[in-house]
Amino acid sequence: MLTKIPKQFYFFLAAIFILNLIQSSFTQLIFDEAYYWYYSQDMAWGYFDHPPMVALLVKISSFFFNGELGVRFMSCVLSAINIILLWLMIDNPKKNDYIKHFFVLVFSMTLLNAYGFFTLPDTPLLFFTSCFLLTYKYFIKKPTAGLAILLGIFMAALMYSKYHAVLVIFFVLLSNLKLTTNKYAWLAVIIALCCYAPHFYWLYENDFVSIKYHLFERPNGAYRFEKYTLGFLVNLVAIFGLTFPFIYKALFKTKGNDLFSKALIYLTYGVLIFFFVSSFNRRVQTQWIIIVCIPLVVIAFNYMLQNKQALTWIYRLGLINTVLILYLRMGLAHQPLLFNFHYESHGNKEWAKAIEEEVGNIPVIFENSYRNAPMYSFYTDATPTFSLNNFMYRKNQYSIDGSEEQIRGKDVAYISQYDKNPTFTYEKEDGGLYKGKYIANFQSYRKLSCIIEDTPITLNSEKSIDLKIYNPYPEAIDLNKLKFAVTYMDNYKTPVETLKMTPKPKQTTVTTLKQQDTTNFIFQLPKTKKENIGYFRVVISENGLLYGLNGQAIPVN
Repeated sequence: MLTKIPKQFYFFLAAIFILNLIQSSFTQLIFDEAYYWYYSQDMAWGYFDHPPMVALLVKISSFFFNGELGVRFMSCVLSAINIILLWLMIDNPKKNDYIKHFFVLVFSMTLLNAYGFFTLPDTPLLFFTSCFLLTYKYFIKKPTAGLAILLGIFMAALMYSKYHAVLVIFFVLLSNLKLTTNKYAWLAVIIALCCYAPHFYWLYENDFVSIKYHLFERPNGAYRFEKYTLGFLVNLVAIFGLTFPFIYKALFKTKGNDLFSKALIYLTYGVLIFFFVSSFNRRVQTQWIIIVCIPLVVIAFNYMLQNKQALTWIYRLGLINTVLILYLRMGLAHQPLLFNFHYESHGNKEWAKAIEEEVGNIPVIFENSYRNAPMYSFYTDATPTFSLNNFMYRKNQYSIDGSEEQIRGKDVAYISQYDKNPTFTYEKEDGGLYKGKYIANFQSYRKLSCIIEDTPITLNSEKSIDLKIYNPYPEAIDLNKLKFAVTYMDNYKTPVETLKMTPKPKQTTVTTLKQQDTTNFIFQLPKTKKENIGYFRVVISENGLLYGLNGQAIPVN
């Protein structure tokens, strides 16, 4: 199959692959990449925010290279193979005469271009979407056990990449409901479930923390048309740049005359409609809709081969896109090219080294920053680092792994935006300010869990509420070291007011929280005059730190 691809195709492919390798080597990490690099330092079947495929890519990359390329190498490899897979999905015999047009189409898609070197969960999601679709293309022609097994493996790989990969599987199935009566299709489902079983077990062992976060705990706000729905519509343009009118025209003009074309159309419309509806509830991030780039490459290129006007205009506008993208890519590595616009790939190594020079080799704790903690660790080789999350932030991987244990009892540098009397400061290139101080014998207990089972609860009620506090630590914790409060939140779980309260142990002799045990308390909600209160959370401050995220958000009447 691969031998039928013309040499010219491989020349273009090699040029893009080399460009991505160079870009990867000379562009500093963005914050999400540093966070996924942190994942890879402790390989597991799952992580707080995402399944583990992105961590696996980083781990494999690190076997070949150090530094930034040691994070991104596999992304470069997968993106090159992905282009081959896209080419193989196109059956038109005229395609070999328009190789340069194909590469302009692919390279001019902004996010598809960016994920050619960035290592993010969408990188494997794009690759395995192509693997899944190409396998499905052959499966519907002649189902076999071998193709079914391959299809099942790719479905599992999709889900190991990102949870909303379920949309790919669902909309392809919706395009061909006869699959529900196909024994080989059921074999594919069984294989996928077996391959995905380790992640199911990880979710169970970790109280389904990832599912709870994505469904119930992600930050949100009141609906604003310009931020949510209009923002989604702008994203539809942004992912294709100047070629967008012709890309969407190709979609509108394409008919599902065969099962594969029908699958591509269902997948594209399905994802777009799903996230359009979602835009009335929350802000849709640009990368969430990037899946549509895969079917739309095939749809648009087939349309170009049939329509000379589309061929000409997509090629011309795609070249303009390409020039702009190349300029922006150079700016990612070298800030002055972006007219002093500061992007998150600029200056991270510099601020990390500056803080290291100040604090030496002691552990560094960043308050409310799962972004800064791994970035500092990556560019200084410093371990351990830690993100201490409080009630004004959100939980993340640092909330569930063993990183807190590595810094407890040690002398640390503590960096917080809330510190009014810092010992040292460092101003970043973008104007941000790091403020730090030194803490001896640091002690935190962020994994203390506050459990309330009777919900919902009436606001400003005199009723006593049962509270269970679970101490997962291997030592008892003196209650005198702890302060308790209730954080009231609005309907979007944004903190509004935090009021102190003192829970009473049900057993009057209790002075500690026993190790790896649950202690029972009762308390009353402190009264508040604030309006629009939708939730409350019981929170704990230990040793003078800001209150943590110890309890779930509980609805109030």
